[in-house]
Amino acid sequence: MGTIYRNIILSLLVSAVLIGCQDDFLDRPSQSEISTENFYQNKEELRLATAALYGGKIWAQWNNTAYLPLGDILSGNLILQYQGSDLVQLNTFTLSGSNGRLTTGWAALYIIVAHCNTTINAINEKTPSTVAATDKNGAVAEARFIRAMAYYHLAMLWGEVPIIEDNTKLIKSPLVNKNKIEDVYRFVIEDLAFAAENLPKTDQPGRVTSWSAKGMLSKVYLTRAGIGQTGGSRNQEYLNLAKTYAKDVIANSGLSLLPSYADLFKTKFNDNQESLFALQWSATTEWMHGSHLLTYSPSNDINPQKGGAWGSPGVSYDLYLAYTEQDSIRRKASFMLPGDHYPELNAAGGGYTAASVGMKKHIIGNEADNNSPAMSYLGSIEHNALLRLADVYLVYAEAVLGNDFSTSDPDALLYFNKVRTRAGVAPLTSINEDIILNERRVEFACEGQYWYDLVRLSYYNPQKAVQLLSDQQRVLFDYDKDSKTATPNDPIGTISPATSATFTLQLPTTEVVVNPKLNEPSVPYYK
Repeated sequence: MGTIYRNIILSLLVSAVLIGCQDDFLDRPSQSEISTENFYQNKEELRLATAALYGGKIWAQWNNTAYLPLGDILSGNLILQYQGSDLVQLNTFTLSGSNGRLTTGWAALYIIVAHCNTTINAINEKTPSTVAATDKNGAVAEARFIRAMAYYHLAMLWGEVPIIEDNTKLIKSPLVNKNKIEDVYRFVIEDLAFAAENLPKTDQPGRVTSWSAKGMLSKVYLTRAGIGQTGGSRNQEYLNLAKTYAKDVIANSGLSLLPSYADLFKTKFNDNQESLFALQWSATTEWMHGSHLLTYSPSNDINPQKGGAWGSPGVSYDLYLAYTEQDSIRRKASFMLPGDHYPELNAAGGGYTAASVGMKKHIIGNEADNNSPAMSYLGSIEHNALLRLADVYLVYAEAVLGNDFSTSDPDALLYFNKVRTRAGVAPLTSINEDIILNERRVEFACEGQYWYDLVRLSYYNPQKAVQLLSDQQRVLFDYDKDSKTATPNDPIGTISPATSATFTLQLPTTEVVVNPKLNEPSVPYYK
């Protein structure tokens, strides 16, 4: 498999330890102090090894090229037409196996998998018996949690994918089959279950805990409940597991929502009490070593070094319509409208007033705004969360709803409404599937989530999921700040009709060429 064995099996010990390590977690040793023979000898070295898995070069390709395109552009939230035809294809459903964002997304996730595999195998092979089992298992659990995150995204995007636990085997046998989707989810659940059992309940901010694993288990079980189901209903056993894990986090973790929604996306509040798993980024000027999300800035004037604003993603008219007038806090924190003022951007210069429609999340301002003199537009220091407590609250509400048309369950409403009232939106007395789906959309807009919510729906109700895509107004819009009216534009290209097949991405052409087994029927992973 071209990308998998050509670019990934090189994830050796030194790269796994050094690439992407974060100063918040550790002080980096010199490379001369590290070798496969003298490492993993104590708890501190285990922590050093796993710290590398949270960001840096390991996650950069995913974060910078696929995170928002596959999560928000493909789903119809954002539109970006000036950075190549690949992004236009995501908007118009005309992508093929040669689409660059699709290809790099696949490669990026398998890069993460490979680094986790290398770390897990090295810990198991190199750690001496003098290291406490809880420390060794805790380190393995961190790597298995992060591997589960990668495979969760692979399953949601491509469905049947190869499960690889040992990348060195690809040297001798590079041709591998896809595995059945049920087995991919089982693999994810087993990794997360191990993590939930072996991670601590509390740890240094930014590190995953058992609550992180249980929160992700609730989301995966909610997703798994739709696999193989028909008629718009889901497997009740998996729904119950989703509800149980979510409620455990809610009731017993001691975690709570950050009071201010807008603060979630400010670096001052990195790794806050709501963050269950966030990518850890340091200031850097190196290409693909840090987070490049500041290149989506609308203006050089608010960026580090007064540069790097390569083009802000436009917002779809469909996403604009998803927000009620009352839902202004989340809307303004998610995307800008002309006339919106942001005092935290270029604060020393009086703030920034938006002149056009564009994404706001991940646009954090310049060096002074973030008290980070070394920050560049290639090295944002925002720790962007891939799992938040608000997600678990909404998963719980959806799991309680289950296969019913609506619910007024007091517990489900309590946590559903905590998400709304934090944003200044009136609570509801009854919720249904459509309400929850829209709530998730506006809560997590521009966080790479909405496509996966649509895929989850497509598992058990493909007709409804297709209709949602078909009804979208996947176009840009003009906004008049005086009249406060929005006018949709023409499409940026001819939009192909959505079908149930739309929710499973094509396999990258480059992978299929070097590994024809990918065209064969999937095989079981578990015998």
